[in-house]
Amino acid sequence: MNLEDLALIGNCQCSALISRGGELVWCCLPRFDSEPVFASLLDSEQGGRFAVGAADGRLGVQRYLENTNVVETTFEDDAGAFRVLDFAPRFSLHDRTFRPAQIYRIVEPLRGTPRVRVLCDPHLGWSRARPAALQGSHHVEFEGFASRLRLTTDIPLSYLGGPAFALTERRHLALTWGAPLEEPLRPVCERFLSETVRYWQRWVKQCNIPPRYQREVIRSALALKLHCFEDTGAIVASMTTSIPEAPGSGRTWDYRYCWLRDAYYALGAFRLLGQFEEREQFVHYLLDIATRSRELALSPLYCVNGRCDLDERVLAEWPGFAGERPVRVGNAAAGHTQLDIFGEMVLALAPVFQDDRFSAERSSTTLDLLVRLARKAIEVAGRPDAGIWEYRTEWTPQTFSSLMCWAASDRVASIARVHAPVLVREFEDAAARIRDEILARAWNSQLHSFVGQYDGRELDASLLQMASLRFLPRDDRRLHDTIEAVRTHLTRDGWLQRYDLDDGFGRPTVAFVLCSFWMVEALAATGRDDEARAAMESIHAQLPRLGLLAEDFDPVARRMWGNFPQAYSHVGLIRAAFAASPRWSDVL
Repeated sequence: MNLEDLALIGNCQCSALISRGGELVWCCLPRFDSEPVFASLLDSEQGGRFAVGAADGRLGVQRYLENTNVVETTFEDDAGAFRVLDFAPRFSLHDRTFRPAQIYRIVEPLRGTPRVRVLCDPHLGWSRARPAALQGSHHVEFEGFASRLRLTTDIPLSYLGGPAFALTERRHLALTWGAPLEEPLRPVCERFLSETVRYWQRWVKQCNIPPRYQREVIRSALALKLHCFEDTGAIVASMTTSIPEAPGSGRTWDYRYCWLRDAYYALGAFRLLGQFEEREQFVHYLLDIATRSRELALSPLYCVNGRCDLDERVLAEWPGFAGERPVRVGNAAAGHTQLDIFGEMVLALAPVFQDDRFSAERSSTTLDLLVRLARKAIEVAGRPDAGIWEYRTEWTPQTFSSLMCWAASDRVASIARVHAPVLVREFEDAAARIRDEILARAWNSQLHSFVGQYDGRELDASLLQMASLRFLPRDDRRLHDTIEAVRTHLTRDGWLQRYDLDDGFGRPTVAFVLCSFWMVEALAATGRDDEARAAMESIHAQLPRLGLLAEDFDPVARRMWGNFPQAYSHVGLIRAAFAASPRWSDVL
């Protein structure tokens, strides 16, 4: 199974990945970080399956309905053709967003009399035990889950175990968690489909997009939106766990949580898109987390409900994606010290005081939090930590972490000029002090480049953020030399690696998708527009057909690896596309 052949559906409450064979290969209910109900992605034999596909097992052709998160998989042979429409309902109802933990599948004949096979075999999470299946007249209820799981369908129940049957009319399947479906199935499915299509198409029309790379930005925007857990405002890094960063790497992490750093970058992408609801929701999520600790003892990541008890454990009996082990649940990075997060939280909150569209969110409490976060950043700048890449080796002072601490003090100094003049000098002085330390300890005169760790020699793609954060003037020679050094030493077959050092799991062998987009941004931010567009065009030519991006890419085998889809990667595409594209005023 290749990641490029999987489609994502969801509704900001739950999600699922669907293969070209018409199978839900990954679905956690009732939320992203719950235990899986269908997990053949990690165990094709005992992980649980929900398949609606061709009787002979042939693969279909997938596409998204235009500007939506509704997936169509079309199957065709000599006997006929049919399609499966998959979606999770999302639309406005009674002045609220209707987004239940439900998956709908509509099977429609297109030509002839195709034969279809349907199998619904959920398993009880990580135990992989089979639930008891109780049949009603037109539904099957699966017992043993934390809440009611029911499949309601107008397909004869005798066919649900896998025997092929002739598809002569449109059929419907509704998988519901919690309250079962009580209304007539067909009209509900049809109404939910039309309302969901209408919702997503309207949402896309409300997005800003650049003149170039429009379809790619739209797909990334739709995918990124599905990473938002609307109930609390959390934004998860990915939908999956344990997909390895590269074959045989052992780098199999659980990414179904909210990294504060990732969420900040996601908010920046939503700002470019002109979507502000996500920022407002995340601010409330952040305020809830931050107010739990006066000392701001923040974890780098949290569950979508704000908890951070994410002890990492290995499920030794699970075979893993493509046989790659181990399968992990939880993430030990929750216990890491990652000092850059204070800067990213300041940058996430700063628009509340810089953008009058968020004036309703301004309060003395929010300003106090912003100031405390900046002071915390100033306090910890230059200390050893695990850094942005979460090294599981001995910690050292990371340049990127100090860069973010500088950004925190610099931005709060700017905000203080308007909202708290008495604090301006404090934060201006702190920003200057951290900046001088970075210039003294992170610049390597032999390499003619900044380096990833204080007093070190290793290059790091995160240094490219110096350009985007305006750490130095755009014409500063040190900035240009660093971009060139990173591009020269970390590029592999046209794609950029994070770094080239042993991080405790050996040296990386694949590219980190986000970093290639960072290069586009850095080139554009330093006035090298032609180079930025050339770099973007090179990436654009290699994007997968459905437009969904994983965390990593092997440019030699041209395969994606790592958890999928990855919010970071889609954030990178959106930001790079805006940076490399001309403005609308230049083309209209």
